[in-house]
Amino acid sequence: MSRPKPTILLQAVNKHTYKAEEVLVAEAIFSVFYDGNPINLRTQNTLVSYPGPKYKKVSFSNSGHAFNLAARLNKMFDTDKFQVLRMSGGEVVTEKE
Repeated sequence: MSRPKPTILLQAVNKHTYKAEEVLVAEAIFSVFYDGNPINLRTQNTLVSYPGPKYKKVSFSNSGHAFNLAARLNKMFDTDKFQVLRMSGGEVVTEKE
């Protein structure tokens, strides 16, 4: 079964590279939480400090990616406290807050 075509809200095409940036409709944002709390996830080399830690995504517009990450983290840390939360609304915040 193929993926359904996304609904495009906005599109901007670069006239030099012909690349298009498209804003698509998403059902919701799915985020991985630990024990009911939002998390960040980073990886780093424990032997050397270069190039520094890398931060990984924990929020996705596709629920499958979030469920895969939660399952992988639960297995890695031998727990069942990583879970996926669906966010479809919220309060608007600005940078000044």
